[in-house]
Amino acid sequence: MPASATKTRRVAVLADSDTRWKWGALTANRISPEDSDIRLDGFLLRGRATPTARQLQEVGVHADSLREVSAVEFLRTMAQESYDVLVLALVGGGVQAMLHGLKRVWEEQPQRPVIVTGYVGVVYEKLADGLLLRHGADLVLANSRQDAERFRAVYDGVGADSSAVTEVALPFLGGAPYPGEHDPYTVVFAAQPSVPDSRKDRTYLLNRLIQHARRHPEREVLLKLRSKPGEHTTHIEELPYQKLVQRLDPPANFKLVYGNMGEVLDRTDLLVTISSTAALESLHRRIPTVVLSDLGVREVLGNHHFVGSGCLASWDRLDDGYSPTPDEEWVSRQGVCADGSYATAFDAARERITKLLERPGGLPALTPYYTPATAPGDLPGILARHHLGPDGSPLPGAPAHDREPGPVRQIVRRAARGAYRHGVQRVAPVIRRMGEL
Repeated sequence: MPASATKTRRVAVLADSDTRWKWGALTANRISPEDSDIRLDGFLLRGRATPTARQLQEVGVHADSLREVSAVEFLRTMAQESYDVLVLALVGGGVQAMLHGLKRVWEEQPQRPVIVTGYVGVVYEKLADGLLLRHGADLVLANSRQDAERFRAVYDGVGADSSAVTEVALPFLGGAPYPGEHDPYTVVFAAQPSVPDSRKDRTYLLNRLIQHARRHPEREVLLKLRSKPGEHTTHIEELPYQKLVQRLDPPANFKLVYGNMGEVLDRTDLLVTISSTAALESLHRRIPTVVLSDLGVREVLGNHHFVGSGCLASWDRLDDGYSPTPDEEWVSRQGVCADGSYATAFDAARERITKLLERPGGLPALTPYYTPATAPGDLPGILARHHLGPDGSPLPGAPAHDREPGPVRQIVRRAARGAYRHGVQRVAPVIRRMGEL
C-alpha cells in the first residue's frame, strides 16, 4: 500500500498498574490494523498500584502522551476526545465500571471507539467472576486457544453473547530463541508479588534458591524481582524478598536483579518460577523452564495451570541437574507460539477491529452482561468504588479535576500512598502474626 494511503488511528489505553500498562500498550500496537499507524495516548488510573516513574521506565513501552487520571477524569476525556480504539487494561471491576461510565458518556454521540480488554497473563482463578466483569467490550482477548474455549463456555453458559471472545497471544512474547548454555550457566527465579503469600513459604523458596547457588558455585543464580520495596504492581506484596534476604548470607554467585524480563531471559539457561507468566515467555523462546512443585500443585498457587506441561519439578531435582522437556501439544494450546506462528497470532483481532471501524452507522451502544436489573446487589458497589452511580454517571463529590494537582496536593497524595504501602507491608503482617498466636 502506498505511503500516502496509510491512516493514523488514535488509540487510548487505560491501565491501573505497571504490568497492565505494559500489556495494554503492547496489545494496542499488536492489534492495530496493518494499513495504519497509531497515535497512542496512555492514561494511568489513579490508585494504590499507580506505577512509579522507575516502573514505567523498566516496562520500556512508550506512548505519545501519558498522564494520571481518576475514573471520572478519564470519562470526561472520552466524552471530549475522539478515538478509534480504546484498550481497558484494568482489573475486572475497573473494566465493568468503565463500560457503564462510557455507555453513559457516549449515549448521545453517533460514533464511539472499539473497546478491547483482556488479561495480562495466565488466568488461573476467578474465571467466571473476571470474565463477566469484562463482558460488554467489543473484543475480549484470550491469550491462547485453551482460554478462548473456556471464555466462550462461560459466556454461553450464562446466556451472554460470546462473539467478542477473540483468540490472540500474549503481546510481550519475543526475543531470540535459546542459543544453548551461557558462560556462566545462569539460573533465574522469577518471583511473584503474591504467590506464595506466607513468610514461611517465601523464606523456604529463598533458602532453596540460595542453597542451589552454594551447591553450584560455577552457576550464576539470579532472583528476578518485579518491584522495589514500597512500589506496587498488579498484586500487593506484603513480604518483599529484598527484606527476607537481608537476614540470610547468600554466596557471591547469588544476585537480585530488576529490569525488563526479556533482557534477563537473554542470558537465562534455566527459568524457575511458581506460576509466573515469565514461564510462558521462557517457553516461547525454548529456554528450559521449571514450574516448582515444592509447595504442592495447588489452585491457590496457580501452578495447577501447568499440569500436563512437562515443566513441573522440585528443587531437589534441579539441584541434581534436571532440565525439563516441555510437552509440545500443551505448549501449542497456551498461545506460546514456539512453533513460529506468533507473527499471525493477532490477525483475527486486527480483522475484527477493521470490520468494526468500517461498520456503517457506527457501533451500537455498549451492553454489559451486568446491569441494575441483572445484578442489582453487586453492580452499584462496583461502580461506587470508581465514584460512579448505578447509571454510570459521576456521584456527587467525585474527583474530577481536569488539571495537574498543585504541589501540596501531590505531597499529600504521595504521603497517602506511602502510608497505604506501609500498612500493607509492615502493619498487616504483624497483625496477621498476632492473630495466629
